[in-house]
Amino acid sequence: MMPEHADTHIGTRMREIRKRRGLSQSDLSGAAGVSLSLIRKLEQGQLHTTRMETAHKLARAMRVHTSQLLDRDDVQHPEPSEPWLPLRQAVEAPAIEPDEEPTIAGVQALLPAIRKSYFANRLAELSTLLGPALRDADALGDSQPARTLRAHLLQIAGSALTQVREFDAAESALRRALDDAPDRIRGAAVVTTWSWLLVRQGRLAEARTLATRWADDTEPRISRATPEELAAWGWLLLQASAACLRDNRRGEAADMMRLAQSVSILTGRELPRGQDRLTTWGPATVGYKAAERYVVLDQPDRVVAMARRGKGSQKASTEYWRHRLDVAKAHTLLRQYTEAVDTLSGIQAQAPEWLTSQRYAQDILADVIGRRRTLTPQMRDLADALSVPV
Repeated sequence: MMPEHADTHIGTRMREIRKRRGLSQSDLSGAAGVSLSLIRKLEQGQLHTTRMETAHKLARAMRVHTSQLLDRDDVQHPEPSEPWLPLRQAVEAPAIEPDEEPTIAGVQALLPAIRKSYFANRLAELSTLLGPALRDADALGDSQPARTLRAHLLQIAGSALTQVREFDAAESALRRALDDAPDRIRGAAVVTTWSWLLVRQGRLAEARTLATRWADDTEPRISRATPEELAAWGWLLLQASAACLRDNRRGEAADMMRLAQSVSILTGRELPRGQDRLTTWGPATVGYKAAERYVVLDQPDRVVAMARRGKGSQKASTEYWRHRLDVAKAHTLLRQYTEAVDTLSGIQAQAPEWLTSQRYAQDILADVIGRRRTLTPQMRDLADALSVPV
């Protein structure tokens, strides 16, 4: 039974979330269908409770779960950077009625350009395409085709926002994507991205719990499993392994990785990105994640050895570029600074915009610069590109 009244902290939380969404009190009043007077009294602390029905309306207008509106949250949320503000607003602000009624076919027609920008790591271009598409997708209703399309767009938004460290907006996008996900495979794809977001934030217990629970629930019957079912399950195992490893649960991490490797062997080949997955899946992709383990375990020689064995068979993808950053990190740990810089330069030549958004790359280069008495022109060029002080 839901309680009739919401509790004490709603005014504080409402004001915080409203401001993060860029809404005035009048905007929120109109979007939620709640009187402006009530909103003012709650935010000013003149009222400490309101009906749960009202709390639900306010939460829905601000695109959060009602429980988020009621819970205390003392975490400081940074302001969004300017290039990502339009996309953040498309994810978080209340839905608005477009001038012309959109159609599912019309929004679907935008998908190829959006996916192309995403997979080519042209993130600024992606933001300009994705914001309007999300606005139109919000107006499509709740049919299964509309939910499927919206979930896919929101997952892309969540992944892109995670890459550029807009973590609050990324979580809002992924929460909405999971709510719209029409089936378990789409849900598993969203959770894969979400657990990665949680790991990047250092929320390791949450990431481990989320990925493990979904991996248990998604495990297919092997004799009947389709390649997509195996890929969905396998990626959840990889994310659970990554969270366990960083949470100093090495045994659990190793078990999950072994199981993921077995699933990749069952798949038998490298699957390209699909309609549900934003990632590749197969033996090569799992190999990249296995190499990542040895960075965390401080065994850089094994990372370099694995990269050399796989050289020539690797194809460019986001997973591949992340792997190349691990290789650069391993060279740095081995004091092979020239090789580390060459690796970073190779990424810059093929995925420059993706590289500039990677804090990991900045940290690697800063470590190299800090250990060198003199810098080569190549190092200075990289430092300029990555905004690393010299």
